[in-house]
Amino acid sequence: MKGALVLFCVFCLTLVAPSTVQADDNVNDGVFVHISHGSDDPHRLLMALNMAKIMADDHDVLVYIDIKGVDAVLKDSPDITYSHFPSSRTQFRALLEQGVTLMVCPGCLKAAGKSREDVADGIQIADKKAFFSFTKGRILTLDY
Repeated sequence: MKGALVLFCVFCLTLVAPSTVQADDNVNDGVFVHISHGSDDPHRLLMALNMAKIMADDHDVLVYIDIKGVDAVLKDSPDITYSHFPSSRTQFRALLEQGVTLMVCPGCLKAAGKSREDVADGIQIADKKAFFSFTKGRILTLDY
């Protein structure tokens, strides 16, 4: 009987307690796209960029590039192609035109023997504050 009373109290609390996560129609949710591959896995890279473009049509998007993905965002990077996807340079340019933030990991740049000066125009050096400020809504992560 005591267990039933406790269960009933918990149930009642869930009905009256305010939800901590509520959708706000005036706030866009954000999509954080993590890319860790570049020319070593063109399918992953180009699919991630394609998803970022699709999501940016109606969501705030931040693309974070690290590990082997660094080789795709350098000034001298090849224009990576695969199957039916638009090329890497085409997609990076389209994302920048859409206002999508593109960031590269500074530690991964250093590990690759590269510096800020090697990074292509429009690609920012990652800033941890931007990870939380690029959107006012919830954050969904897509990991490639």
